[in-house]
Amino acid sequence: MTQLEPGGLDVTVGRSACPINLAVELLGDRWSIVVLRDLTFRGPLCFREILTGSMEGIATNILTSRLNKLVAAGMLTRHEDEHHRQKVRYHLTEAAIDFVPVLTAIGAWGNRWLPADPELGDAAATLDSGGPRLQGQFMRELRHEHLEGHQLDFDSLRQRLLQS
Repeated sequence: MTQLEPGGLDVTVGRSACPINLAVELLGDRWSIVVLRDLTFRGPLCFREILTGSMEGIATNILTSRLNKLVAAGMLTRHEDEHHRQKVRYHLTEAAIDFVPVLTAIGAWGNRWLPADPELGDAAATLDSGGPRLQGQFMRELRHEHLEGHQLDFDSLRQRLLQS
């Protein structure tokens, strides 16, 4: 893999170095964005929690492949679970947290143009209507949880988003 710049993600430059092409090469498969969505809205998770909690029904071999790809690229990190030595929890990196506005835009677009379930699209709609200020607050919470290792409060923005 080729490191494009200091602090950048570790990706292979394929057909072109166009930023849209590179993003699609990294995240354009069927499952990577779904994995990022689940970790964004459910917090750090172990393999089994991602597997059983995803409503889309991802196969174990595909999930393994996507997690390995996202870790290798620098979108996720693996941390040993302090309660179970054989378990690993996956956390978002700064690059993945910085992807929140893109996830929000994809969700808002899906709400507008696709036959999406309104209840499943509420969080994206709220983040979209809240603009950069609300998205920034959500990203700060994600940093607190994923990067600094703190538990979110029961009245966190994520909890409010999921209850709306």
